[in-house]
Amino acid sequence: MTADSSRMQQLKNWLSARLGPVSFELAPASADASFRRYFRVRFKDISRIVMDAPPDKEDCQPFINVAKAFSDLGLNVPNILAADLERGFLLLTDLGDCQYLDVLNLENVDALYGAAFQSLLTLQSVGRHQGDLPVYNEALLLREMVLFRDWYVEESLGIKMDASQHNTLEQVFSLLAKSALEQPQVWVHRDYHSRNLMVVEGHNPGILDFQDAVVGPVCYDLVSLLRDCYISWPVAQVDGWVKGYYTLARAQGMLANITQVKFQRWFDWMGMQRHLKAIGIFSRLAIRDGKPGYLSDIPRTMNYLLESSSRYPEFRALKAFLAELSDSH
Repeated sequence: MTADSSRMQQLKNWLSARLGPVSFELAPASADASFRRYFRVRFKDISRIVMDAPPDKEDCQPFINVAKAFSDLGLNVPNILAADLERGFLLLTDLGDCQYLDVLNLENVDALYGAAFQSLLTLQSVGRHQGDLPVYNEALLLREMVLFRDWYVEESLGIKMDASQHNTLEQVFSLLAKSALEQPQVWVHRDYHSRNLMVVEGHNPGILDFQDAVVGPVCYDLVSLLRDCYISWPVAQVDGWVKGYYTLARAQGMLANITQVKFQRWFDWMGMQRHLKAIGIFSRLAIRDGKPGYLSDIPRTMNYLLESSSRYPEFRALKAFLAELSDSH
């Protein structure tokens, strides 16, 4: 028996003990960029989700902690019905299989994003007054951006950077980290995008993949949503949404004494930090983890970087560097 089939048998035995004497069907529910796997469990007329998170590679405790914290805010997240931390199994309620990404179009995007804005406002305005989450500090912000250099530029493109190019990236990373840290610090989901937001009846959005939540910059989740690595919208439309969210957040008391121009700059610069990180992660997933499917999302993500770096003279050197990368490949 292979390690994988042995693990699957453990999972089935655990489910049988939890569900009782019923027959059930098990099918893959979603792919994940980590070592976690999700399966949909169907029995009688009921559907559940089971998470398989090998304890030597993944820790289920943050998922449990954040699920409770988000649920206490009134956000629509899965309920945890059973947990086995020692073996890395969780049984969850099922928020369905319709991602925002599956259905978003020009006719429904304002309604779906409007619902996502309301949940995000709750997360940020109420969550910031609640208990502790890990802090999105400078070291983490910088470590994420270094993934771009290490996995995209050097590993994926095979480019040996010179001292001037290293210096350019270090200066960019420092500027972006400083901008992130000067923003109001709120609860941050960290992957608040169209693949983790579910269309559900009654309470959109259903929210998934929240276990890496932190206390961090107010613009981070808004960037994840509006400059999504998996779907893009016209620049003017995104700018309009940013302005609308700024108005809503000010009404919640989160942005006192912050101008709309400053908020837009924070948003743009936060986007550059996130997209540098994402390009690095997509490259690492392909090279290290054998998941090449994410490579097709790099051009869209790179376009965001180019567009934002064009807006600000502070990032002329970054834009030139990105052009050099494009010219060399």
